[in-house]
Amino acid sequence: MSQQTEHDEIKKKILSTGIRVGTEVKTKFMIPYITQASPEGLYLFDLDITLSRIETASRFIKKFDIKKVIVYSGRTYANTPIEKFCELTGARKMLGRFMPGTLTNPALPYYSEPQLIIVSDPQVDAQAVTEATNAGIPVIGIANTDNVTSELDLVIPANNRGRKSLATVYWLLARELLQDSEEMKYEIDDFETKTAEVEEEL
Repeated sequence: MSQQTEHDEIKKKILSTGIRVGTEVKTKFMIPYITQASPEGLYLFDLDITLSRIETASRFIKKFDIKKVIVYSGRTYANTPIEKFCELTGARKMLGRFMPGTLTNPALPYYSEPQLIIVSDPQVDAQAVTEATNAGIPVIGIANTDNVTSELDLVIPANNRGRKSLATVYWLLARELLQDSEEMKYEIDDFETKTAEVEEEL
């Protein structure tokens, strides 16, 4: 399969996941990634740009020791996508509340020194982003149309609120990273946080 054909196949596969559907608000940071607004007034991402940024993010991640890459989110819908991503790639997961000082205070028992951190939402995960910035750790962030991305080193423009969309972003990223080694053994559905899991946590 040619690269272009594969690219088109992936686009068809992920179009229904809501990955490109943003919010009714756009920030100046996200304007370059937006193509238009939907009839409902939601801003839409350019899917080609999103896929291209996922490829760029994958190349960036490969520069680091994957065992020293932390994938963090305070958003429940990101739990399963991050767990599956880390299982496949060997990155370290960090879920739930971000404990202050995790990246900046060596005296704390949970202190960590990652080489890179990936977050699912720069707004929800603001504490992690700020600490990483203060500690000089690069940050990759999945950002929606209404996000402020001034502290991110690399932006993946995508819907970071939806279950299926978050599953899709992490599935695509894992797929890019694994291309050289092994076949993906999971589909997008396997990456998705199921509603029952969310209810159990509430």
